[in-house]
Amino acid sequence: MKTYNAEIIGVGTELLLGQIANTNAQFISDQLAKTGINIYYHQAVGDNLKRVKDSFKQAATRSDFVFVTGGLGPTEDDLTREAFQALTGKHLVENKQIIEKISNYFDKTNRKMAANNRKQAQIFSDAVIIQNQVGTAPGMIVTYQQSLFIFMPGVPKEMKPMMLNFVLPYLKENFQLKNLIKSRMLKFIGISESQLETDVKVLIDKQENPTIAPLASDGEVALRITAKAENEIIADQLIEHAENEIKELVGPYFYGYDGTTINDTVLHLLAEKNLTIASAESLTGGLFADALVSIPGAGKTFMGSIVSYEESTKSSVLGVSEQTIKTEGTVSDACAYEMAKQASVKFDASIGISFTGVAGPDKAEGKDVGTVFISIYQGENRVLTKSFYFPGERDTIRNRTVKKGLELLYYWLIE
Repeated sequence: MKTYNAEIIGVGTELLLGQIANTNAQFISDQLAKTGINIYYHQAVGDNLKRVKDSFKQAATRSDFVFVTGGLGPTEDDLTREAFQALTGKHLVENKQIIEKISNYFDKTNRKMAANNRKQAQIFSDAVIIQNQVGTAPGMIVTYQQSLFIFMPGVPKEMKPMMLNFVLPYLKENFQLKNLIKSRMLKFIGISESQLETDVKVLIDKQENPTIAPLASDGEVALRITAKAENEIIADQLIEHAENEIKELVGPYFYGYDGTTINDTVLHLLAEKNLTIASAESLTGGLFADALVSIPGAGKTFMGSIVSYEESTKSSVLGVSEQTIKTEGTVSDACAYEMAKQASVKFDASIGISFTGVAGPDKAEGKDVGTVFISIYQGENRVLTKSFYFPGERDTIRNRTVKKGLELLYYWLIE
């Protein structure tokens, strides 16, 4: 069975300037994966006739399907039609039905149709028209050399119905698309990306179908398993087999799938064990509390937090002993321990967790920027206090500290 390769081109200078995110490409990629079409390239090109033309020319040399969004509007900087015409020499003709539709649209909204709106009715003579049920600019499907170009508006609310209601059915009917591509994300914490890749290298080296790809985010890593199959049942079987092989190698670091976060997992474990938690935060300044309370239902397990940033508040508000602060300092394991204990006591929580350290820009108490202490207190017989060093900018250090705290809690709770 023939496999088809596709790419997506977003036309619009606003994409390059970062004024809007190219969510169209994400949506189209997700939909195409379900049909078994390989997505090999994403492009974004500004409103420049030559560059748009060049992007089309390059796409035609390597892709069976080229999805183009944007540049179909009525203004001078909407150049998609013109660029494709310059490349192919195809004729543009004004479609009477589309002109009537555009005119009726303006009549219904009590607005006058400008002359340049007629541009939106310019259709390539050999194109299959994609009706726009939401806006005025139609889409088009046109063949050039060995490639099928699918032109759609850049406005997501116009593009998505076209994709779902016309383009996908058209492709399935005309190209006998029977395969699908399915992915599953396995998420890990407490292991570096390089170590994870090393540990599963034997699987990556032999991969064919499904494929395994490592991904990293701040403080945690993931493996994406992607299978191509005739149906979901077979795809799931392929993914399940790969997952079992992966877990045999790095299972102890696995904590969840796909959209699950370590925040979700920690809260779920706390609730499952009927435990509550409170925090005392210095350098993190409430980031840990925010990480938990941003999850619906957190109030059942998260009791509260004290942000004791300044030295005096650690003693006067939180209750850290002045002797500890005087002899050990606020950036110390002793201070972290007392902060965690006081958080547990003051909020009557099963567990207290604390964060203290130096986020910068300058050293503090002789400690380097990036020095961090985290403590977990669950009664005098169960305490963990650890020190870490996180290089980077201030916000990086603070975010890494919170993620490390969640990691420690996760392993604390599954023991």
